[in-house]
Amino acid sequence: MEPGRFNAITDVEGVGVGHSTIIRGEGPLRVGEGPVRAGVTAIVPHQGNPYYEKVVAAVDVYNAYGKSVGLPQVMHMGVLETPILLTDTLNTWVVADALIDYMRERYGVEAMSINPVVGETNGGFLNDSWGRHVRRPQVFEALDRARSPGGRGPVEEGNVGGGTPMSGFGFKGGIGTASRETEYFTLGVLVQLNCGRREDLRIDGVPVGRELSEPRPRGVKEGNSIMIVVATDLSLTSRQLWKVAKRAILGVARVGHYGGVGSGDFTIAFTTGKRSVEEMVEGLGSKYPGGSRRLSLNEGYLSLVYRAAVEATEEAVLNALFMAETMMGRDGNTREAIPLDRVREIMEKYGRI
Repeated sequence: MEPGRFNAITDVEGVGVGHSTIIRGEGPLRVGEGPVRAGVTAIVPHQGNPYYEKVVAAVDVYNAYGKSVGLPQVMHMGVLETPILLTDTLNTWVVADALIDYMRERYGVEAMSINPVVGETNGGFLNDSWGRHVRRPQVFEALDRARSPGGRGPVEEGNVGGGTPMSGFGFKGGIGTASRETEYFTLGVLVQLNCGRREDLRIDGVPVGRELSEPRPRGVKEGNSIMIVVATDLSLTSRQLWKVAKRAILGVARVGHYGGVGSGDFTIAFTTGKRSVEEMVEGLGSKYPGGSRRLSLNEGYLSLVYRAAVEATEEAVLNALFMAETMMGRDGNTREAIPLDRVREIMEKYGRI
């Protein structure tokens, strides 16, 4: 399927992304001082007030070894009422607290109840996680950037925002994004990649990880985590979005992550609702056995949305890997960037290029 203009989640009209990144210090770990390799990534569903203009949303939990905030209410009520923030594990609750402040101070929300949504993956191999360095200034910076005109364009990937200290398949991971666009809808995905074993990495079916398996990277646990955010403009129900969200993990599986026992694999999906399902059903009906009525009744039109979710997620994971750069963190711990020249050689060897 074809990518959108930016090949990013921001191809869904109104969606904005902003990062705040902290890279400070080097040498031995001193809790509370550093070295710091951390940040926060903000995704806003539209440029209005998300509390008063809630968007339909859904959550799929593939493996629940995670500390995310706010997901049960989204699952129960089927709506999202704040931006989505992604960060390092032990920053989760500090970031959620700052998001509540932002909702009051920037959006003017004074409700007695609000459901901040924060996702996390663990960057402790490179970062002083116990120091919890992502605070109010970084949260406000990321959200302000997501709401600015610049936040609705190309999205910076790799060692930025919440992805700053993350690893992927034994290499440097981080933030990745991609999109798919049809005449009926646009769907975008953003991932915070921190999962996978090197030997399992596959690209277009090629066992790239096995070809790159030596030397074995330090500090890699089986499992680890990935946060996936799916956005679309197709006016789906929460139940339908949940079905789309379930497909996103298939894109991760195509790259070689199977979800270990200690893996936190979460997908949050939302729709801006700007494109009608009826228009899509009408357009596809003439090509579908049984016509528009059957297509509508059995939701056959969702198959195209599922495919878009799988493709965009797979590419977002690869973009996170390909855009990340080698980083040294605490105690000299280092995550090497995936060697793109070697990847090209391997893909040529297997006849993909």
